[in-house]
Amino acid sequence: MAFPTLPLGSARMAAGRFRRAVPGVLAAAAAALLAAAPARAQAPAWPTKPITIVVPFPAGGGTDVFARPLSATLTKQLGKQIVIDNRGGAGGTLGAGIASRAAPDGYTWFLGGAHHAIAPAMYPKLDYDLERDFIPVGLVSSVPQVIVVNRQKIPATDLKSFIAYLRQNPGKTNFGSAGNGSAHHLAGELFKLQTKTDISHVPYRGTGPALQDLVAGQIDMMFDGLGSSSGYLKTGRLQGIAVASDRRAPGFPDLPTTAEGGLAEYKVSTWYGMWVPKGTPKEMVEKVTAALRQALSSDEIKTTWAGMGAEPANLYGPDFGKFVHSEIQRWGGVVKASGAKLE
Repeated sequence: MAFPTLPLGSARMAAGRFRRAVPGVLAAAAAALLAAAPARAQAPAWPTKPITIVVPFPAGGGTDVFARPLSATLTKQLGKQIVIDNRGGAGGTLGAGIASRAAPDGYTWFLGGAHHAIAPAMYPKLDYDLERDFIPVGLVSSVPQVIVVNRQKIPATDLKSFIAYLRQNPGKTNFGSAGNGSAHHLAGELFKLQTKTDISHVPYRGTGPALQDLVAGQIDMMFDGLGSSSGYLKTGRLQGIAVASDRRAPGFPDLPTTAEGGLAEYKVSTWYGMWVPKGTPKEMVEKVTAALRQALSSDEIKTTWAGMGAEPANLYGPDFGKFVHSEIQRWGGVVKASGAKLE
């Protein structure tokens, strides 16, 4: 049988149409194959649910004062609610123990601080180990301690007259703290050692309740973090004697330092940091760290921290862990030298 033939020009046109059609056919075939192939697994977006920050002190205390604005910034940043869970008691160690046993999935964070570097030397039977049971994320803030007094109870307005008053009235003055073994407590013990004064310690279940009693005149004074005392100082409800530093605090240029008052060796800061439970996957720790770093670098947090006299924070991961270890060693020495005990 004879097959029909195309004229040479028609054949060339047909061949051209075929060549032009091939890429489109191949692309369509590839698309069909991709559509038929099983979808490749992708990491779920994070966070997919609210995040809880365990704050181991009651509302109104120094830790809580920094936790609230930080949680608000993180909520806007991450698009999920950041829930503050206040778990006060036992100088902050109760909440720390609870946080250490939380699921290591990136949805429970722990906001602790200087109190927890002191606790190992004060509490012989803690149900957690700060360095063993947590992964350090980053330093949140650092504020100098401030000596604050009730104006009606203590007739002194500067450090020299304050120390003179204490020496003239040994054992007649008391100071409140956030609890046995808290940074406030040990700051008081260190002050007593260095000034050779006698002041009675009154422990509370957090900074908030202690400050309320100080304003009400139930106690005489406190060695407090500047962050939680800032509002009372600005309104004049408490008298600031000095900040425990060698330079004046941002936001409080009129408040003298202990160095200016003749007590240069007395330097104490209250710091706050973030941890997650041990076992949290590395990639999740990196996400938490990135979120914290972004929040702390925001203008709103910088402005809020400056208003509370807080120093900029820039310690993350292992560097923050080394800082915590050095603080544990430092305060262990103060506990031993002062003979401070749980009361």
